[in-house]
This record gives sequence, structure tokens and C-alpha cells, in this order.
Amino acid sequence: MSELVQLKNLDGVAVITIDNPPVNALGPGVPEGIGAAVARASQDEDVSAIVLIGAGRTFVAGADIKQLEEQAHGRGPGAPNLHGLLKSIEDCPKPVVVAIHGTALGGGLELAMAGHYRVASPGAQAGQPEVNLGIIPGAEGTQRLPRLVGVEAALNMLISGKPINAPEAQRLGLIDRIIEDDLLDGAMAFAQDVAAWGPHRKTRDRNEKLGSPDANASTLVAAREQARTSRRNMVAPLRAIDAVEAAVALPFEQGCKREREIAEQCLAGEEARALIHAFFAERAVSKVPGISKDTTTYAIRSAGVVGSGTMGGGIAMALAGAGIAVLLKDTDQLALDRGWFTIRKNYAASVDKGRLTPETMRQRMALIRPQLTYDGFEDVDIIIEAVFENMTLKKQVFGEIDKIARDGCILATNTSTLDIDEIASVTARPDMVIGTHFFSPAHVMRLLEIVRGARTRLEVIATALALAKQLRKVGVVVGNCRGFVGNRMMLPYMREARFLVEEGATPSQVDGTLYDFGMAMGIFAVDDMGGIDLSWRVRQEFRHLEKPGARVPLVLEKLYEMGRWGQKTGAGWYRYQDGRTPIPDPEVEALIETTAKQAGIERRSISNDEIIERCLYIMINEGARILEERYAERPGDIDTIYIAGYGFPAYRGGPMWYADMVGLRRIYERIVEFERQHGDSWTPAPLLKRLAEEGQTFAGFCEANRT
Repeated sequence: MSELVQLKNLDGVAVITIDNPPVNALGPGVPEGIGAAVARASQDEDVSAIVLIGAGRTFVAGADIKQLEEQAHGRGPGAPNLHGLLKSIEDCPKPVVVAIHGTALGGGLELAMAGHYRVASPGAQAGQPEVNLGIIPGAEGTQRLPRLVGVEAALNMLISGKPINAPEAQRLGLIDRIIEDDLLDGAMAFAQDVAAWGPHRKTRDRNEKLGSPDANASTLVAAREQARTSRRNMVAPLRAIDAVEAAVALPFEQGCKREREIAEQCLAGEEARALIHAFFAERAVSKVPGISKDTTTYAIRSAGVVGSGTMGGGIAMALAGAGIAVLLKDTDQLALDRGWFTIRKNYAASVDKGRLTPETMRQRMALIRPQLTYDGFEDVDIIIEAVFENMTLKKQVFGEIDKIARDGCILATNTSTLDIDEIASVTARPDMVIGTHFFSPAHVMRLLEIVRGARTRLEVIATALALAKQLRKVGVVVGNCRGFVGNRMMLPYMREARFLVEEGATPSQVDGTLYDFGMAMGIFAVDDMGGIDLSWRVRQEFRHLEKPGARVPLVLEKLYEMGRWGQKTGAGWYRYQDGRTPIPDPEVEALIETTAKQAGIERRSISNDEIIERCLYIMINEGARILEERYAERPGDIDTIYIAGYGFPAYRGGPMWYADMVGLRRIYERIVEFERQHGDSWTPAPLLKRLAEEGQTFAGFCEANRT
């Protein structure tokens, strides 16, 4: 046996334990160790049954994704071929019982399904999440899963990529028994029982749940429609359906061959490379220079939040969801009541949708205490300011909280654009000040942009990263510049979209094009959701930085003056009858045309290709400046920010990865053309120019800098 796999004979049951921490991935040595253990146990006359179990916190959470990345890029042999191992388990003359705790995901579930029986702890989960990496199960998962749970349930699991819990898995037939007490003891007792049953059916021979191609025709049609809707623009979910169709139509071995062909095609595609990049980029953001696992962090057990509006209320909910007690302060009773009502409404909606129980709602609301004073703020571990985006107001708040916060309390600002160091300058502890830029709705959105000031302690940054993890968010550390990373790129993106409508496009054309590209929302719908008043306020804050004579968008100011502030007023760039669904408004289109005519802007027909290039390439150009100026550590940090916080499609890898896929030379050449047409705002970033001329990529630049 290898060190990764151990074999013990316990009372006539061969217990094979996979011990490859932290998640028992099927990396090099693990499949070989399992195969050798099964072979030895099957030949041991003192063994009547076999139990396969994982050590530590989980069974097997999947393949080694690093191997998949290497295979996707044509480097290395890739993931191990499990087909021989799975056949040897199924063909074992002694019953193989797979005992699942934690998770059995991807290759882990494929391994488990080759066993003759499966038992699980009550909290176990099982799933085939491969589509989240742009691939399909490649070790017979699409062939065995429908044989165990039926075609419709298998399709749902494969398309969504979401795991199911143990009770659901038992209901569907994926597991045979839930073990309430010690899993190993229960699995051994079950194995001893089934040893006397015989014969032990092989999963590949269980065809009763498959049905015929004709009987499954409508199910497959519905599944493809579901995939096109829920996994918009993605290839892998549709190819997973093709593989299940092969399971229905072909004998097992031929179905497996078809699955392997599809899996290899997916892994060689851009979608898989982009999603695997996004996977590793998100995990890399926690690696911050100067911070290690030994860096001290402060315990965050209680918090104060200043401002009970949309952001403050959402932040309070995010904190309460992590079990952190919150004092929620506002200066006005009406505003506080409105904020508290919104919190209650949001929780009630989650209860109605089955996402929370009424008891959980009561527990979380009990953790939030609305108040009009700073009473109790002297005892909290962190104070988060979430007032309007105005420097004078934020400095006033920080001056107040600095006087009452205890030593060791972190002072955080939720500013989305303003200078952290200027905010910190009014305190006696700038080393304890940090930016925690939440995204709306703060209790839902995964991103937390962590902004380090010039004097922010490493311990404070490490604590912010730990808090993000505690809140189940993705924390990305960025530098302190106007808009930081996300909004610094967002501002020119929004500006260019506004120019496009003045030049001849409509808001719905721009938004439709961006949505079809894969963005979660069009940019004008985003503006309406965030609030035209907020966009207007940000512009006023930075108006002094506008170059004299530079072109500025004109329509936003007029919408603000008209009181069309977006969803909150029922009208912005669009009309809103139900509060959320944007409806193109002829009044706005007429306003745009009149404004353009008055400004002497000649309107023309604008192609969808131009919309994509101008909206995305201006972001990419700004991203190149951010990288060169070291406000972001890696291009993958920018990609993670845009996927987790701005609705950029993960299957395109994020804006910087997308740029590499398009080709930096092509993007640079188009930017040069736009500079000739539209002026200095399109001046190419020096880093983009250099990499394009050298035939390099952002990813290559990052790798070179790292070495």
C-alpha cells in the first residue's frame, strides 16, 4: 500500500482508507493505492467484504484540478484514467461498500458509484460539479448516475453542478443507508450483513431506471432548454446531456467511450480553460505578500455599522448571518425604521423561498440591534461605516468613531471610490483603518474588496481576509486609488456605454448586447439598480479631476434633475412597473436624441461588435494600468473581482483572461483606432502596448513577475 491509502482487516472486513489531505483528491498515487488494496482484499480468504472510506474531514472531494489544468493546456498527462480501477471495484467478488462523509464530488462520486453499495453520514453531500469547470464527468459518471437515480434526476444534478444531501441521495437511490452513529462502525456492520446476501449487482448492469430513448425524448428536450436558460451560453451542460443520452441509447461500454470523447473535447475548449483559470484565480487571492498563516488576526465577535440604508442594512445582515452581533446606527428614526423594515422584509422573503427557517430568521434578527446613538460601540471588535459616498460625511463619521472605539478595534469604510488614507487622516489610528467595499445586496453578493491604506497594519488586512471567509465571501486585497480595482474599471465602462447611446445606440441595445455576451446585467440596468443619484454623487465628488474640454456624458445629469433615479423611483434609463423589470422608455430615447442634437453629436447606426469592443476594451485597458501600478497583485485578482462582484461571465475567465484569449495585439490595435476616433481617454496603457508588441499575455506577465 502507499502512504496515501491504507488497508486493514478488521473482523473480516477489509477497510481501505484514503488519506490524501486536505480533501482526499484523486491525485497521483491514490487510484493506484486503491486498486492495489482492492486486489489484495479480494484475494484474502479472511476477508468477506470491503469498506472504502476517507480519512479526515471528507470522503473524496474530486480529482486533482491541477492535473486537469495541465491537461487543458496540453501540459503533462492530466488526470488519471480511472476506468480500469472502477471496473476492478465493480468486478470484485466481494461486496465493496463505500462509506461517505463530508463530500463525494466529481471523481469522488464516480468512485463511489462503482461500489456495490453506498452508505453515508447524515451530513454528507454528493454531486457532479464538473460543469462548473467547463467539463463533464469523465470517469463514467454520466453512465452510472442515471442508472442509480434515474435520467431526470441525473440530468438535474449534472446541469446544475450542485450537490445533494444524504436524505435526498437516499430517496433517489444514490446511497443505500444513512449511518446515524460512527460511520466506520456502521459501514462495517452493513458490509458484514450484505456479505451474506449475494449476488452483488454491478451498477453498470442496473438498467431499470434508464428507460428507452423514446421514453426519454421529452425529458432530454426539457433538460436542454433548462441548460440553455440556467447555464446561459455554456457548452459543458449541453454536452453532459449528450453523454446521458448515450447512456440511454447505447450499451454501457459504448456509452463510456462516448463520454470519454465528449470529456476530452470539453477539456480542450476555451470554456474549460477559462473556468479552471477562474477556479485557481479565486483561490490565489488569499495569497497576499507579507501575510502568512502565522500573521496575527483579531477576533471579530461583534460589530458596529454606521448607516442603515441599502448597504448598511445588507452589511448588518451579512454579519448576523455569520453569527456576529451587530449594533446598527443611524441618525434619523425614520431612516432607521426604514432600514429595519427592509432587513425584516429581506429575511421574510428568504423564509418564503425556503432558504431560511423562521427560527433562523428570528435568531439573525435578534443579533441586530437598531439604535440612534453610539452606545455600545466602545465594546465592538470592528466598526464599519456605510454612509453616503461623500468624503466630508465619511471623515465626520470617522472622527466620531475614533473617539469612542476601543484600542484594537478595526475602523472600516464601505466606500466604493474614495481615498482610504484621507478618511484615515482624521483618526489617531490610521494603521487600524481599512476599506471593506461590500457589493449590493451585501448579504448576497460574494465579493468583498479589501482596500489597504498606506499605513494599514498587516494584521488588519489579515483580519479582513479572515472576516471575508467568515462571511462566506471572496476577499480580494487591492490598493488605494480612485475606485480601487472594480469601480476604477467600471467608471470608464459606464462612461463609454453612455457615449454609445449618445452616438446612436439605445440603452436596450447596449444592455442586450452585453447580456448576450454573458454579463449578468446590462450596464444601464446596473446603473438603475445602484441608483442614478449615486452615479451623479460620485461624479460630483470627482468632478474637479475632469480635464478641461474633455468629453463627458450628458444624459445622466438630466435624468438626475428629472428625478429619474432608477428602480427606487420607478424610472431611470428604463421604466419599472414591478420595481425590477426594465422596460425601454421612449421618453428616455427622445431625451437622448435631443441631448445629442443639442451637443452637435452626429448619431449613426452602431453595431453590436462595436458595443462589445468599446465597453470591454476600455475596461481591459484600465486593468492593464492597475496591474502596472500594482493596485492589483495579479490579473487573476482582477478577474475574480469582476466574476464575483460585477457579473462578468466566469466561462470567459474574467476581463484580463478574456483579453488574453482575444489576443492583446488585436485589442491594442483596436484601442489605437478608438484613440484616433475618440481622443485621450483611449490612450493605450503602457503595459498593454508592451505586451502586445512582444506577443505576450497578461497571464505570462504575471508568471514572469512571480519568478
